[in-house]
Amino acid sequence: MKEDKFLEIPPISCNEKEVTFRTKKALYAPISNIDFANVNSSFGIALHMHQPTIPASSEDLRSAKLISNLQYMMEHQNIGDNHNAPIFYWCYYRMSDFIIQLVEQKKNPKVMLDYSGNLLWGLTQLNGGEVIEKLRRITSDKKYFPYVEWLGTMWSHAVASSTPVPDLKLHMLSWRKHFASLFGRKALLRIKGFSAPEMQLPIHPDVCYEYIKALKESGYSWLMVQEHTIENLDGTPIKNPYFPHTLVAKNSLGKIETITVLIKTKGSDTKLVGQMQPYYEAKTKTREYFCGKKIPPYVLQISDGENGGVMMNEFPAAYKLVFSEVATTGTVAMNGSEYLEFVMACGIREEDFPQVQPVSQHKIWQNITRYHKGSADEAIDKIKAIDPNFNLDKGSWTNDKSWVKGYEDVLNPINKLSVAFHKKFDKKRISKKNKKYQEALLYLLLSQTSDFRYWGDGIWTEYAKEIIRRGFEALR
Repeated sequence: MKEDKFLEIPPISCNEKEVTFRTKKALYAPISNIDFANVNSSFGIALHMHQPTIPASSEDLRSAKLISNLQYMMEHQNIGDNHNAPIFYWCYYRMSDFIIQLVEQKKNPKVMLDYSGNLLWGLTQLNGGEVIEKLRRITSDKKYFPYVEWLGTMWSHAVASSTPVPDLKLHMLSWRKHFASLFGRKALLRIKGFSAPEMQLPIHPDVCYEYIKALKESGYSWLMVQEHTIENLDGTPIKNPYFPHTLVAKNSLGKIETITVLIKTKGSDTKLVGQMQPYYEAKTKTREYFCGKKIPPYVLQISDGENGGVMMNEFPAAYKLVFSEVATTGTVAMNGSEYLEFVMACGIREEDFPQVQPVSQHKIWQNITRYHKGSADEAIDKIKAIDPNFNLDKGSWTNDKSWVKGYEDVLNPINKLSVAFHKKFDKKRISKKNKKYQEALLYLLLSQTSDFRYWGDGIWTEYAKEIIRRGFEALR
């Protein structure tokens, strides 16, 4: 394929054993300076960062080089909102500066970071990888990494429900491989939590089961979820989102996988994080009984780390103001794994947490009398016959966004590319170092980036079709 002769493939291909290790050993609480016995309430914030990879060209997409959308914005600042590109670039490394500054001032800052693989790849190509070098300091230096928790995610920002099931784990493993190549194996060992693109949780029982199974096999111990994407096992709303829960994922055969979840509550994401609302909400709370122990609640929010005026302009001052006040007792900041480790050190076990499931699943289980292959689909058909509005496409940060409906012209080719990829490689003992395998894997993952659907018809759809075309070429 001529246009890919000089394609630089990021380090995303690996054998599973290279990057999968899951431990219940406490890694954060032992190095934390939090006095948990004297904590009344707590909060945590996570920053999600992403830029898609695109074949950028104003003339011929077929011969265009793959670059980060951030690079395209930097080179075309006269178009639309691209004038924000330098600010975005700053946002991708500024937390390193903030953390170092506050720690040197003897403060106790905390933050969770979620960077897509697309973005990590793009940042290595800009300014000699300056951003990666800055992030490496707070990721690997023992003076600073106790204050920062990285969360795993899908390599190419793929939304779970519109991603072919066999590719879910490929995204997870590729992200872990890429992260380790940039920041080292020791840093990867500290990654316990997972941040799903668009906060999307699959509702279909079989898809959710495979998703949670893949998360656990990839080494993750907990998942961040949106409050309105889950329900109690009887279908009622959850009662207290400020404490850990256990997500139960059951498939058509009755097989079960579970994972701990921390809950992001409803609200305007960027405004709440940009103005550090979780801290001020946490100040109104105090210890409560949970699973027989009196422990502090945990107020959790995640937002884009760079997108929107509030995050670009208001967040830096708000973040520094809060961490000029926050100490190690009273109302404190903790990252997700740190909080969970302290909770379990109190004698509370994961199996004690209240159980939840994806929203609307109770309707499915009410229509299943016997577990067998396809029983969930049969139940869903029964429900739709009575309620045509019932659907499984949402379960995301917003209830009015479907990640399937209206995107068939992109999703159908994506599914066909996935089938062709697995047909070619799954049963053959092809080395993960094989150039053709790596090239095909790259295009497969890139084709599933949510931006190609989120931004609708037009140039973004054309980007997707071109990447899919290259994927098929790589398989020949």
